[in-house]
Amino acid sequence: MKKILNDVNAVVDEMLEGMVAAHPKQLRRIEGTTVLVRVDAPIKGKVGMVSGGGSGHEPAHGGYVGKGMLDAAVAGEVFTSPTPDQVFAAIKAVDSGHGVLLIIKNYTGDVMNFEMAAELAEAEGIDVRQVVVNDDVAVEDSSFTSGRRGIAGTVLVHKIAGALAETGANLLEVEAVANKVIKNVKSMGMSLSPATVPAAGKPGFTLGENEMEIGTGIHGEPGIERKEIFQANDLVDTLFTKINDDLQLIPGEDVAVLINGLGSTPLMELYIMNHTLSHILKEKGLNVSETIVGEWMTSLEMGGASVTILRLDDQLEELLCAPADTVAFKR
Repeated sequence: MKKILNDVNAVVDEMLEGMVAAHPKQLRRIEGTTVLVRVDAPIKGKVGMVSGGGSGHEPAHGGYVGKGMLDAAVAGEVFTSPTPDQVFAAIKAVDSGHGVLLIIKNYTGDVMNFEMAAELAEAEGIDVRQVVVNDDVAVEDSSFTSGRRGIAGTVLVHKIAGALAETGANLLEVEAVANKVIKNVKSMGMSLSPATVPAAGKPGFTLGENEMEIGTGIHGEPGIERKEIFQANDLVDTLFTKINDDLQLIPGEDVAVLINGLGSTPLMELYIMNHTLSHILKEKGLNVSETIVGEWMTSLEMGGASVTILRLDDQLEELLCAPADTVAFKR
């Protein structure tokens, strides 16, 4: 294992401290917790937006704390759900009396711990709603989930629901638009190389020299098949076909595209993937209103990428393009 760190037991704590030191005008850390919040939270008259999960997916989720997206992000240990008390601290920190929306990726530990935190908050009179993102079309169930996994499409839920919350919309309205995104966003990923959790000290899985895995999860969960590496055109077509089998896009519809690197894939290769995808979408008669390319939800140093497609309507497009000012995402 080759990593830049001091103590494998302190990676999350030191990362969070480093983030706050780098962005003190945007982020603050709740003392004694793994929670990052907006410096101006709680914001009067605004629904609080909270997400989080295991560390190792940076910039998710702390990188999306700021105007137009999240009010707080809760970090667990690497690839491990944050505990209910940490999530509860985040809820209390962002509640302005107008309720709090929890955006949860569909992993068993995350769902259970966020739900427990919601119960604690409701016992104190805080109105809490929850949405669960399950955009990964690769597999129905995995070692981490019951049902489909939540992956990079979660970032678009943050963006769109966060934009509506910024307008002063009420909790039910923000919950509804988050669920609309979840219904219309689908993703699928692939990997070329594994990631190494610092505390484990060895890769989470192995791939042959000429192998790729199609449908890998963001914690290294198995996908649907291993194949010899093939060209980007065929790879992107494979991912799009599986996504579109679910979305059933119709010629003339508007879509947004998110190409996401998993940690060690060069930006050059992500743009090559988008080159292919843009041609596929054009051939299908689809209108690409927004394309977002970069590292948005990583898996430590895993090699690979995912493709996310969101079906748009006028409301979703307007909110997707609305201003945002966070460490990792700006509009």
